[in-house]
Amino acid sequence: MENITSQNRIELLQIADAVAREKVIERDTVIEAMEEAIQKAARSKYGAENEIRAEIDRDTGEIRLFRCLEVAEEVENDATEIPLPEARERNPEAQLGDIIAEPLPPIDFGRIAAQTAKQVIVQKVREAERERQYEEYKDRIGEIVNGIVKRVEYGNVTVDLGRAEAVIRRDELLPRESYRQGDRVRAYIYDVRRELRGPQIFLSRTHPNYMAQLFAQEVPEVYDGIIEIRSVARDPGSRAKIAVLSNDSGIDPVGACVGMRGSRVQAVVNELQGEKIDIIQWSPDEATFIVNGLAPAEVSKVVLHEDAHRIEVVVPDEQLSLAIGRRGQNVRLASQLTGWDIDVLTEAEESERRQEEFRQRSQMFIECLDVDEMIAQLLVTEGFSTVEDVAYVGESELSGIEGFDEDVAAELASRARDYVDRINAELTEKRRTLGVTDEVAEIEAFTPRILVTLGEAGVKTLDDVADLASDELRELIPDAGLSEDESNDLIMAARAHWFEDEDAPEGDGEAEEAADPAAAETPTTEGAD
Repeated sequence: MENITSQNRIELLQIADAVAREKVIERDTVIEAMEEAIQKAARSKYGAENEIRAEIDRDTGEIRLFRCLEVAEEVENDATEIPLPEARERNPEAQLGDIIAEPLPPIDFGRIAAQTAKQVIVQKVREAERERQYEEYKDRIGEIVNGIVKRVEYGNVTVDLGRAEAVIRRDELLPRESYRQGDRVRAYIYDVRRELRGPQIFLSRTHPNYMAQLFAQEVPEVYDGIIEIRSVARDPGSRAKIAVLSNDSGIDPVGACVGMRGSRVQAVVNELQGEKIDIIQWSPDEATFIVNGLAPAEVSKVVLHEDAHRIEVVVPDEQLSLAIGRRGQNVRLASQLTGWDIDVLTEAEESERRQEEFRQRSQMFIECLDVDEMIAQLLVTEGFSTVEDVAYVGESELSGIEGFDEDVAAELASRARDYVDRINAELTEKRRTLGVTDEVAEIEAFTPRILVTLGEAGVKTLDDVADLASDELRELIPDAGLSEDESNDLIMAARAHWFEDEDAPEGDGEAEEAADPAAAETPTTEGAD
């Protein structure tokens, strides 16, 4: 590289071909880098103010240098511009704004110029290589790749993938897993990003999708799409749960993933350093899916709370430790797998809690309706949980309860309505004391109790409600059980007056003034005589 012009021209092209093959980039990219390097060296000889272009003939390797001059009416810079008359001496068809290329003699590279050119070429080739790596791997997120460990620094493993380098960060490795230079490693591409030092390819061995891809490699039915992996939950290196669904009624998804004598699942277990895997049948019914997800524990009863996306699971006393798992692992993985919060109770705990709820509700009816214990217990047994239920359910339904006649039903309904009216009156008075406006109270979904809660939180006017976000409103009044759509509708209803103000005609004030007889001009009496 000491004297690039003395190189055999064909040899120059051979160098470009060799670099392109080694770095797996386009030959043209290498030649363009060489041209840029020659241009930089030529500027240092002829002056940096000149606009110099270099061309390398792609077939012969011949190097040509040109100084580019723009045709201008008035020349302000001799180095980059040429007057129109002089340009037409060289090219009779030259027009203003055209570029005239003035040939320059080839230059001999000195040591410093050659070194600068080499640095430019290396830099350009490196940039092209990085761009090629990014373009190649950006669409491969979600694939499993194999590589060789190049180096290990602070627990982070750099992996040579052959045509690129990737990194496995320490927290993406399995616990107690260590690698040394030269080891083979298999991992999952979960991200590819452009960074200052080139594209960064991030690999993981703990990602849930890594396990799903391993099953796709080991189980042909998963690869072909006959069996779907619906969700995966992992405690990397320890235990995992995977939910599968078959699109073919004749194929058992769990059996297909386990394989003959467990051969298929064992191959995945071995790759994950002995991580135990529970394969579970996915079900569209949430309760069934959650029960399956808690396997191997047996579940005797479930209670779904859909608004809170929470489920209570009742298990036999002796199954409690199995359902929860060591350090809560089993219930935690089942929760991740299903997307539900899971509370595990024993049958004894559930029975005790049910008895306590029964006692509290009975006591509430005794105090609020001034009835004896037997009537209160009958109401609770029939499913009544609040005084409002008794007040508005209808006397015919109350009289249908065994032991109640029409008179008893009418009296209970009357007492319940009186109690509700009294409480609502107290809450309305408190609401007004808090400063919650009547306009807010007119919103149908806001009960007196909710209005007091809003007032205590500082939400007192329509504008206060209108300024809330949907999740803020639901957090303020969780007992209302509002869905996101319902809370959005309430907020939009509170904002309605904003748009009414905007739609009011601008001339309202003038119209009112004209309509006022007192404001009308008094007729003149001149000339009446």
